[in-house]
Amino acid sequence: MLFENWKENLAPLIDKYKGRKHPLHYNNTYELLIMVILSAQDSDANINSITIPFFENYSNLEHISNASIEEITPYFTKVKNFSTKASWILEIAKRLKTDHNIPTNLTDLIALKGVGRKSANVILRETNQKAEGIIVDLHVIRVVPRIGLTPKYEDGNKIEKLLIQQLPYEIWDEIGMAFSFLGREICRPTHPKCDVCPINTHCNYFKNLNK
Repeated sequence: MLFENWKENLAPLIDKYKGRKHPLHYNNTYELLIMVILSAQDSDANINSITIPFFENYSNLEHISNASIEEITPYFTKVKNFSTKASWILEIAKRLKTDHNIPTNLTDLIALKGVGRKSANVILRETNQKAEGIIVDLHVIRVVPRIGLTPKYEDGNKIEKLLIQQLPYEIWDEIGMAFSFLGREICRPTHPKCDVCPINTHCNYFKNLNK
């Protein structure tokens, strides 16, 4: 497909998921920041569960900055790599001091410990900031090669770079999360529901099924 067709071809997918909130159950930017750090290599459902008591006791970065690592770590023991993530969170809290200092651009976000490009792009999208990249999570990594947008890679940053080259800027803010929701709900790892996919006519996987 030609570059100029992608916006039109992916429009049904964006229409289906546009504006839908990320599955992490955050209430503000502070909570979102903490949750994206914790969610690396873990499930959104688990992070939604374990952060409830944490946020009840630590409602902002200032509260965390006044705590010790021994005080906050027990809240995260059910999270993968919890000790490392707890240290990152404490370091960020001591560095930023208040929620007002949470960055609103990609460069400053990825300078924080535990915040990669994927997490930064999620924060920018969810807080309605200007898009500086495309969200690429594990679902996107699986889905976009199926569609035919990129070769199959395990490296999310490599996938993002290729998507940025392929897709018009106007859809960057929504397309990554739309791909993610597609992967969660329709384009499953096994037995994908191709018949109900809004972009199946533009998908290489679906075309190959019908050869």
